[in-house]
Amino acid sequence: MELGSSSRPCFKSANPPVLISRNTNLTLRRRSQRFSFRVSAVSYKEFAESALEETRKRLVLEPSPLQERYSSMTGLDGKTQLQMLAFKSPKIRLLRSMAIENETMQVFDFAGFMEPEYDTPIFCANFFTSANTNIVVLDLNPLHQLTDHSNYQDKYYKNIMSIYNKYDEIFPWGGKLTGESIKFFSPLVMWTRFSSSQENHKALFSAFLEYYQAWLEMTIQVKEEMEPSQVRANREAQHKYLTWRAQKDPGHGLLKKLVGEAKAKV
Repeated sequence: MELGSSSRPCFKSANPPVLISRNTNLTLRRRSQRFSFRVSAVSYKEFAESALEETRKRLVLEPSPLQERYSSMTGLDGKTQLQMLAFKSPKIRLLRSMAIENETMQVFDFAGFMEPEYDTPIFCANFFTSANTNIVVLDLNPLHQLTDHSNYQDKYYKNIMSIYNKYDEIFPWGGKLTGESIKFFSPLVMWTRFSSSQENHKALFSAFLEYYQAWLEMTIQVKEEMEPSQVRANREAQHKYLTWRAQKDPGHGLLKKLVGEAKAKV
């Protein structure tokens, strides 16, 4: 998703220096604590753990090789912590959770990709939380463009639109999307910005689980594609999606800055 950049204010020390009293210093510390609490109070660990628990109720998972290589890292800034969980199953090529956290922000990216013999949508949860705002994309990204494949929309989205309608009134639409981005999203997409609150994050957790459970059910019900040309089309569609994410997703740029370009491509 292409998001507009936002400017940040620059603060300069007063000249001459200002003497700060003990009471003033205490007030500043309290404000700093509130600033940090608003970020640290949100934990996406529960999201990943709950999704994996739901998966294990239905499927047998085994660790992906990525799990051993990149399970935990410290960013190049020496402050940001990155944790990754990666699994696979006979039908699921990759089920990956990435959490990025430091004192001022949290990023959560949870994705599910099927083997190319299955045309199931791609599960996508991409959340950004800072002290002042939350930016959320939650979707079952269509593997094929819905304008060209109406049967695909009926097959995967027609019977679950009630999930979108349930949360549409809670989370406001996040703003205009580019024409290039829209083709990668489904009618189910939750694209929103909102202020942090216990109620909002509880609702987001509920939405995340309902979307994920719907995706899991798809992975169970889907039939294996035997036509080589369709398998090839599914593989190419996944590659096209990943290329778009690498080029346009702001989260990929952040990841590249934190761990370097080579590891960001994993």
